[in-house]
Amino acid sequence: MPTNKPQSIWSQVDWITIGIYIALMIFGWISICGASYTFGDNDIFSLGTRSGMQIVWIGTSICLGFVILMMDTRFFDTFSYIIYGALLLLLFATIFNPHDIKGSHSWLVLGPIRIQPAEFGKFATALALAKLMSAYGFSIHRLKDFAAACAVIFIPMLCIVGQRETGSALVYLTFFLVLYREGMPGSILFTGVAMVFYFVVGIKYESVLLLDTPTSVGKFVVLLLVQIFTACMVYVYTHERKQAMSIIGYSVGITLVAMLFSLYVIRFDVTWVQLGVCVAMFVYLLLNALRTRLMSYYMILTFAIGSVVFFYSADYVLNNVMEPHQRVRINVLLGLDEDLAGAGYNVHQSEIAIGSGGLKGKGFLNGTQTKLKFVPEQDTDFIFCTVGEEEGFVGSASVLLLFLALILRLMKLAERQPFTFGRVYGYSVASIFLFHVFINVGMVLGLTPVIGIPLPFFSYGGSSLWGFTLLMFIFLRIDAGRNMNQG
Repeated sequence: MPTNKPQSIWSQVDWITIGIYIALMIFGWISICGASYTFGDNDIFSLGTRSGMQIVWIGTSICLGFVILMMDTRFFDTFSYIIYGALLLLLFATIFNPHDIKGSHSWLVLGPIRIQPAEFGKFATALALAKLMSAYGFSIHRLKDFAAACAVIFIPMLCIVGQRETGSALVYLTFFLVLYREGMPGSILFTGVAMVFYFVVGIKYESVLLLDTPTSVGKFVVLLLVQIFTACMVYVYTHERKQAMSIIGYSVGITLVAMLFSLYVIRFDVTWVQLGVCVAMFVYLLLNALRTRLMSYYMILTFAIGSVVFFYSADYVLNNVMEPHQRVRINVLLGLDEDLAGAGYNVHQSEIAIGSGGLKGKGFLNGTQTKLKFVPEQDTDFIFCTVGEEEGFVGSASVLLLFLALILRLMKLAERQPFTFGRVYGYSVASIFLFHVFINVGMVLGLTPVIGIPLPFFSYGGSSLWGFTLLMFIFLRIDAGRNMNQG
């Protein structure tokens, strides 16, 4: 007579992911040793050193992961909103804490222990988003539901911005990749990418003049791109090829005539003509929307107007609203300023450290840039430069491959979830890891802005390590329980 034996959690948990997790923490500890070691130190295991304290954080993280795996998988679904609400209160309260650490109010100081609630807000937000999107009748295409999902993402972001911790707040934008996976229109994701492109091109080339005219190359290119992108959206979303070709033809033709007139007749700023073309395009889209009664035209009109407004408002915010140190960081990133003694110092020194590592590196504890403390924050935000200096290209590539394996594995686990809750949470975890790795490594290499976010399992500190452990092991518990109730 067959019996239904209860399945053991240990036979269901994904040990491959746990193996990658352990490997990353070991490599991370080795890197912290290299970054914090001073010539002459005898004991890297002492609790008085950062490498010794990191062993404590690693040990407590493993215990935390074990505890999570022993919990009932239904706990996370049932108490998602309660956990989210509690973290929101903590994030809000942190805004008013009196401890100012490097200009940020994001840390709570409890005696000798410092915790950063923003690191724990990620898993809470992922749980709340998964709970919302798994509710009966939820549809990402319904405006009310989409607005609710956006609210779940933006509320903790606003609290973290209030703590003056903009870098940690930007991490929450990765949840829009999850919304895209669950059916959010690609036009929204495309709009976000286009805005970034407008900002980078427009700001970087704003002061460069087009040929012999008083026309800004940055403004000229951005306005032309707005017109071309709008025409492409008309073709893709309305399938009216004639209207799309008309927009491109008139935009390029009028702009070309204006540029030739400015070159050979009277010198003037061609962007004024382009703005006129944009206004005419707005009217054309509106008339088509009224004629065809297609919502797609209204969407495209919103994109076109929003693109122009965003570009000019971004320029104003950069030059008139942002703090000087924030403006300098962006200018350094875009290559407008060098400032090797100021905002560009960290990146410049980290690039030297990575470059000096060569193919195989200088060896464990033999890095000179890191040992002589040339790189600020070298055991936290800039920990990857230690990997490059001591382990070289081979070690750096191995670490990146490990992260790639982890992210791809998490995506595979997310795809096999039988319920929306597990899938959404799994993709949230993968997206957060992807953002952290991409931005942190890019930051060290001078490819992305210096926004001060940790490299998972590598950067020194308990808050980030516990936060990433919670994030990942909750998903492993959900995954392990996907078949536990089937017998």
